[in-house]
Amino acid sequence: MRALTTLRLGAAASRVVPLDTLAALADRAATAAGPALMPAKAAQLRRNLARVEPSGPVDDLARQGFGSYGRYWVESFRIPGLGAGRIDRGFSVEGYGHVARVLASGRAPILVLPHLGGWEWAAAWLARVMGVGVTAVVERLEPEEVYDWFVGLRSAYGVNVVPLGPRAMVELGAAAKRQDVICLLADRDIGGNGTEVEFFGERTSLPVGPALLARRTGCPLLPTAVYFRGRQRSGVVTSPIEPGHGRGRTENERLTRAVADRLEHLVAEAPEQWHLLEPNWPSDRAVAEALDPS
Repeated sequence: MRALTTLRLGAAASRVVPLDTLAALADRAATAAGPALMPAKAAQLRRNLARVEPSGPVDDLARQGFGSYGRYWVESFRIPGLGAGRIDRGFSVEGYGHVARVLASGRAPILVLPHLGGWEWAAAWLARVMGVGVTAVVERLEPEEVYDWFVGLRSAYGVNVVPLGPRAMVELGAAAKRQDVICLLADRDIGGNGTEVEFFGERTSLPVGPALLARRTGCPLLPTAVYFRGRQRSGVVTSPIEPGHGRGRTENERLTRAVADRLEHLVAEAPEQWHLLEPNWPSDRAVAEALDPS
């Protein structure tokens, strides 16, 4: 219950301060304090970012990554209370025509995204401003009441939440039939049963779910990112990756490799906003297990 109480208090406190001021404060506070409060996560973020910017200022990028993450959270807390006009004024998008054309073809766009910037704002824009159905897969959190709280938060601004698990593909198939815009975070293989590809110069696995869903439904994958741009949020939707007629495993690999290539470019546009704080490559998992063999 302590975690749930903290979330409720944070959400209540966030409504006291004007949104732009709050976002800036959260960014600065998390940039300054995040690495010290979460040293293991900071170390992992630096390792992840070193693959994006091998000769770059990784320490600075990681601090900014915590700032981006702090802003993401406080904005997510505020979105349910914002009207469609405010959401629209705070968002711009490049490439929405790709989404519109897929919808016009009678299919569901499958947006595949990295853990970057503020995708929740884009989801709210799709639902509240554009009036389309939005379905997103999320990791089931513990304790259960925390997961339920987040489901309620996202439902409040129009997102249908599907928990990651054995029934996810069935529910996503139903969402595709409804022509929802489907949002899948695709830069981390949470289940550990994904497709092996090269990602930022090292072999790892990425989720196979997007490829499976595209093949089963005939719907295309649209790699997408949502960046913080000053006070605004800016979405970039890239062109569709169409499912083909190759054999199962071969086609899964082709689609996942194409997604990985696009995500590399999208993350590289703003690595300081990539808040992937978990081990994502076999070498990192080995390091994590050595530090915590339990």
